[in-house]
Amino acid sequence: MPNQPRPPQHAQDHARHRGRRALAGAGVLLALSTALVAGGTAHAAPAAAAVDRPSGQAVAETGAPAASPARHKSRVTAAVLDLDGTGREPTVYGDDVTYDTASIIKVDILATLLLQAQDAGRRLTAQERAHAEPMIRHSDNAAANALWREIGRAPGLEAANKRLGLTETKGGSGTRWGLTRTTASDQIRLLRAVFGTAGKPDTGATALDAESRTYVRTLMAGVANEQAWGVSAASASGWALKNGWLQRSTSGLWDVNSVGRIVVDGHRYLVAVLSDGSISMKDGVALVERTARAALTSASGH
Repeated sequence: MPNQPRPPQHAQDHARHRGRRALAGAGVLLALSTALVAGGTAHAAPAAAAVDRPSGQAVAETGAPAASPARHKSRVTAAVLDLDGTGREPTVYGDDVTYDTASIIKVDILATLLLQAQDAGRRLTAQERAHAEPMIRHSDNAAANALWREIGRAPGLEAANKRLGLTETKGGSGTRWGLTRTTASDQIRLLRAVFGTAGKPDTGATALDAESRTYVRTLMAGVANEQAWGVSAASASGWALKNGWLQRSTSGLWDVNSVGRIVVDGHRYLVAVLSDGSISMKDGVALVERTARAALTSASGH
């Protein structure tokens, strides 16, 4: 992730608690609680971490050695929407509060770029595509920097998000796109704008045209192998995703997030899992994957 200082405390810690949505049974509560403390992961997460920060930088945002990890309880929230069902609102597991986006914001950056190009009556230029593709597939930060500037940074992002249906996402200040704040339910709204059907009466599903939606879907379905973790752990067949990870210099703790579309028993699900406070990226990936599995087990009734 880019070198980014922590935003003001009030902007981070203002919890927009909407209460807990109905959790489908005590088993899901137990599974989510277990995910917060259990360790281990099936993926080589540290190798992926090296891809998502500037070459030669330390893992903390400041470029300086990270502080020793503080004692802190991890947080995690998941949101799931059955794209083939009749519901329009996701089921949220945990408190739907804000988290740092880290690199999942790159999907929103691309959606904003595409919406702006549509407004101008044009397709993306060759140069824009040369930034967009590594930004999604390899989580390239230099490409994200270029497109963040092009879309008009936070004001451009937030203007597009109003049309895409997002209501709880606040762009990072200045160049700090990775410190954009969002909620799991807002990430489902973004995913619905990308993976939804324009014929459905969804707020954001008609903003991006079919060509734009197909472009984002294709890139998310083709991320680099070392980044194919996260919500894909709950998929029985196909997936398209974007992950984000960031070690905070102030605490040494990790933000680890994963958003995307997965297929389980022939049903397409939109899934967003956001977390922070993990001692290591490995622990954060394990937390996200176990939470995704638990949420999908509940949502699919298996």
